[in-house]
Amino acid sequence: MKIDVTLDPALEELLVKVLSPGETEELQALLRRLEEPQRLTGFREGAAVPLEAAEVLRFYGEDKEVRAQALGGAVYTVRLRLYELEERLDRGTFVRVSHSEIVNWKRVTALDLSLSGTIRVTLEGDVVTYVSRRYVKKIKEVLGI
Repeated sequence: MKIDVTLDPALEELLVKVLSPGETEELQALLRRLEEPQRLTGFREGAAVPLEAAEVLRFYGEDKEVRAQALGGAVYTVRLRLYELEERLDRGTFVRVSHSEIVNWKRVTALDLSLSGTIRVTLEGDVVTYVSRRYVKKIKEVLGI
């Protein structure tokens, strides 16, 4: 598969154009992935709750489970591993900041770069987390610094 990206400031929204030599399984899988909404299922107090990925502040590991913290502070258990979430979620929106945490980059309100060896990340609702030393270089590349 080849990927060609063209940046056009005249466009008002993202346009995805797929060119294929024919109907293939790879094409069908790609189209399904593009069309499926980023919906997840969270579990809280015995009930399954549909979660919109865009409304999740962060995913993190706790007590051998993966949690999703949503806007407003509600915390849900997600029955996917962090690496599975990383594969499923939009890489332009969700960024891995440590071995045990993925944050929604669109929900970041502040970054404190003054700490040596790490970055303090503040999310909406004054949720604070830290970028581990191992991921600092990657985050700086995302930020362009």
